[in-house]
Amino acid sequence: MSGTTVSAAYPAYSTAGFQRSVIRVGGVASVVYAIGAGPVVVYFHGGGTYHGFEWARDWASRFRIVLPHHPNFGESGDADFATLGDYAAHYVRLLDALELTRFHLVGASMGGALAVEYAAREPARVDRLVLVSPAGLSAPGVPPPDFSAVAPQDLPALFVHDPKFIEPFWPRAPGPEFRALRAREDAAAWRTRQDAPAGEARLRALLRGLRAPTLLLWGDDDRILPVALLREWSREQPAATIAIIPQGGHLLLDESPAARMLARDFLLGLPLPAAPPHSWRRY
Repeated sequence: MSGTTVSAAYPAYSTAGFQRSVIRVGGVASVVYAIGAGPVVVYFHGGGTYHGFEWARDWASRFRIVLPHHPNFGESGDADFATLGDYAAHYVRLLDALELTRFHLVGASMGGALAVEYAAREPARVDRLVLVSPAGLSAPGVPPPDFSAVAPQDLPALFVHDPKFIEPFWPRAPGPEFRALRAREDAAAWRTRQDAPAGEARLRALLRGLRAPTLLLWGDDDRILPVALLREWSREQPAATIAIIPQGGHLLLDESPAARMLARDFLLGLPLPAAPPHSWRRY
């Protein structure tokens, strides 16, 4: 599928140059986009698909990037999934169907926690792992955002450092199709959080067992999952490489060329710079 707009739910969502396929797994129709050529990178998106996969174009000359929509998100069908484990089991079957046996794995936000679940199930398949402001761990003094206290017109700016970045993707006056998309995805993401604190304890245990070289990548201006949470992730993954991007929001790969470059170089096995524009800290 190609073009500049999928539907009214995606006002600035370009799919030009991407290949689109539909894979049916366990009765669920999963839409998978792909672009580029080279070693395979599988990407697990976060709790929203409205901003698309424009960032992947930066990697298309070095990688073959496989970008599925999770069940209950975006263009994929509905599924009776309640936990991240349900989604990870789905991806074992889906990536089998795609005949992907060895690849890099990148996950953002909810997709970061999902990437940990998948990598723990299929360690022989995951070469390198990038977790971009991943969800799933809590920390004292770092409360989750209270979206009920945010005016609807102010909500989009929470996801980015520069509010102008998100304007093309989030209409000022969202229509019913866009609102329905957000409600469906928000409900699906919320269901995966209902097993806390047991789910968090499981995630910590899985992190401690990971063996793939891992990059923890965060923006210092993330207002959805503040960078202070990185302390918890690095505690469970002390061998991970840590990168904090100055002026980086929650949609870090989407908004930040510096974040995309650093993650790309990590996946390529290249030495990572320690000088600006990258800020490095270990907790």
